Amino acid sequence: MFTGIVEEMGTIMGIRQGDAAIRLVVRARTVAVGSRIGDSIAVNGCCLTLVHRRRSGRDTLLGFDLLRETWDRTSLSVARVGASVNLERALAAGDRFGGHFVTGHIDGTGTITRWERVGDDHVLEVSAPKDVKPHLVFKGSVTVDGISLTVASVTARGFRAMIIPHTRDVTVLKERRVGDPVNLEADLLGKHVARCLEARMGGGSSFKPET
Repeated sequence: MFTGIVEEMGTIMGIRQGDAAIRLVVRARTVAVGSRIGDSIAVNGCCLTLVHRRRSGRDTLLGFDLLRETWDRTSLSVARVGASVNLERALAAGDRFGGHFVTGHIDGTGTITRWERVGDDHVLEVSAPKDVKPHLVFKGSVTVDGISLTVASVTARGFRAMIIPHTRDVTVLKERRVGDPVNLEADLLGKHVARCLEARMGGGSSFKPET
């Protein structure tokens, strides 16, 4: 379980195609502290299992194995060596809860349709897949590349969020452009409420998580 509060930006140092999985190597510092093989770390919002770690100067190289399903259904498939990624360690008992409940299971990828400065802040608009759109709520939460954001408004194609300078500066949003894909995870509590209501009304769930 995560909160959507990014701890640091790491750098992709390697992407290696294997027979059974794709090895992703990320250089990190903060999230490497106390991390052990088998730990869960969110990489651009994707919950990945740490399978290898090696010191590299003041930093640590973290290795993750991604199944083809995860690779194909997330924006990591377009990532390149040298690119930055948002990193967050799993929530520990007793930690401050600054964002919202984030599982790290991506519901789909959206596309940035607007990303511009307005005053001191930035406006971010994202088109969302049809399976995610029903779970977007005004003033509700949504995770974008692992960042916990508040939905400022629901649009015809997705949603709009206001980004303060700090959030832009300490996350990969500062490298994003219009047209870029982003990982989306709808609010967990909202999905459960929707599922309960659908079950009570005798309907099946319209929400089909992708990874």
